[in-house]
Amino acid sequence: MNMFFHELKAYRKSTIIWTCSLIALVVLFLSLFPAFSKEAEAFKEIMKGFPEPLRKAFGFSVDSMSSILGFYSYMFLYTTLCGAIQAMNLGTSIVSKEVRQKTADFLLTRPVTRRAIMTSKLMAALTCLVITNIIYLLVASIMASFVATEKYSYKMFFMVSITLFFVQLMFLALGIIISVLIPKIKSVLPISLGIVFAFFILGMFAATTGDDAMRYITPFKYFDTTYILNNSSYEVQFFIIGLGFIVAAITASYFVYSKKDVHSA
Repeated sequence: MNMFFHELKAYRKSTIIWTCSLIALVVLFLSLFPAFSKEAEAFKEIMKGFPEPLRKAFGFSVDSMSSILGFYSYMFLYTTLCGAIQAMNLGTSIVSKEVRQKTADFLLTRPVTRRAIMTSKLMAALTCLVITNIIYLLVASIMASFVATEKYSYKMFFMVSITLFFVQLMFLALGIIISVLIPKIKSVLPISLGIVFAFFILGMFAATTGDDAMRYITPFKYFDTTYILNNSSYEVQFFIIGLGFIVAAITASYFVYSKKDVHSA
């Protein structure tokens, strides 16, 4: 338990920064909605002038952008991008920071198992993400209610918003398995940014080409907001594959970490 609180304290500053960033993003975007809704028809005409592949790549939907849920779904793509970077940073630093800070020897000589160490680190990272999502959802809900020009389904709003947490879990799991497979990670941020943006670009490319097979490659396309709003549900196959990936990555991380040689320098 002491290790859990120590890890939680270590991630406190970054959690506050990322949470504030997500809040600032959603407040900024939603504050533009009242002005946008007044000029919705004019904006639709402008959007129609863009090539359809470009509109799909950036998540523009001509028919739904005039509603609060449609507008929120568009901006949510970029919220998810920021959230993914946060989760990837957490996952990648879980094990690598002990090697980078040369504290691995001290940690592993304590009377605790590697499984307990990994569990404490994982629970601390999960707690950070849960805190971020709770605060984000609270602020986003209040802001949406404040700027909405007509009634909207809060169930749909919640279903879209909670996918941020699902995507973060996938990137957290990916970051953890990377942190235990790569012997020494000198800097977490370049790896996190590179991987997250690579998947984001793949998602844009998949939307542009309409290739459903490519959606299985990038977590950003596992929860299609248009599908959620139209069907009031998630796509089951993507939900199951995402859950399977998280379980497999975490399980593999435990196995590799318990067997590998961890160097302090």
